Amino acid sequence: MIFPWQAADWSRLQQLRGHWPHALLLHGQAGIGKLRFVQHLAQGLLCEAQQANGEPCGACEACIWFAQGNHPDYRIVVPEALAAEAGVAGGADEKAEKADGDEGKKTRAPSKEIKIEQIRGLLDFVGVGSHRGGARVVVLYPAEALNIAAANALLRTLEEPSAGVVFLMVSARIDRLLPTIISRCRQWPMTMPAPELTTKWLTAQGVDQTVALLAEAGGAPLVALALASDENRALRDWTLKQLAAGPECDAFACGEALQKLPVPLVLGWLQRWMYDLLAQRTAGAPRYFPQASAAFTRCASQADASAFARFMRTVTRQRAVENHPLNVRLVFEELFIGYRALFA
Repeated sequence: MIFPWQAADWSRLQQLRGHWPHALLLHGQAGIGKLRFVQHLAQGLLCEAQQANGEPCGACEACIWFAQGNHPDYRIVVPEALAAEAGVAGGADEKAEKADGDEGKKTRAPSKEIKIEQIRGLLDFVGVGSHRGGARVVVLYPAEALNIAAANALLRTLEEPSAGVVFLMVSARIDRLLPTIISRCRQWPMTMPAPELTTKWLTAQGVDQTVALLAEAGGAPLVALALASDENRALRDWTLKQLAAGPECDAFACGEALQKLPVPLVLGWLQRWMYDLLAQRTAGAPRYFPQASAAFTRCASQADASAFARFMRTVTRQRAVENHPLNVRLVFEELFIGYRALFA
């Protein structure tokens, strides 16, 4: 079942029926439900009693197998770290590799990349005929998680596609894909959901403060839903108060308080705050934290323009290495010292 705001995208996609491309790249903002949409699409392609609008019937053998996760003509390829989110057996749920050392056993963290071994594992699947006499469907999510070796291996498969095989690729960062991969796919942008639809849906999920949460999530309803139950929300609110303090921001307290949080999470808070601060300086309309408009007005009047540009470059560089092993506390201290220097 797709989300309510995806009905128009589903209807628009039916234009491709009868001349379906061998590779379809669905892309759009993170948190709008692209994975559920593409899984529903895959089920529709495999359904043996498909309805007139392309919807799967949900009752035929193919649909039952798909729901159980064991359809012989379907494969989904995701990083180990996202296996649970995608409903893939094994992956992050299985025992990771362990190594014995002087300090005992250490568990390898689930990979956030799609590896070449996973793409090679598709060769037998795409090289043999369909078990049910219909299409064979491969979902790759997210496509930007392909490492270089995996992307090159996939490229060779896309260049010489097997008959009856459909690749459905999902991406929130199409700019991180190889241009050669993009050029071999039919691109399909996913529409941003209308605020009235997402607000109504969030309210039905029991979420309060839907307008503020949607603003912080950039309009992405699934991100807003996650924010509503975020266990780090108290720390996030405390961090925003530190940022609102401008020159009085306590960089060392931030390093101490935030050091156990993932670097990408805190960088996300900081980038959204900086975006709104820049918006306040130029257009006067913060996007992510409209409730902090008074703090943005005060901080924008105190910030130095050239220092602002330098700090944004620092944040961008940190984003490039956000998933690498780092001394997290030192990273945060440096970032918040840099932020405080905007007002020197």
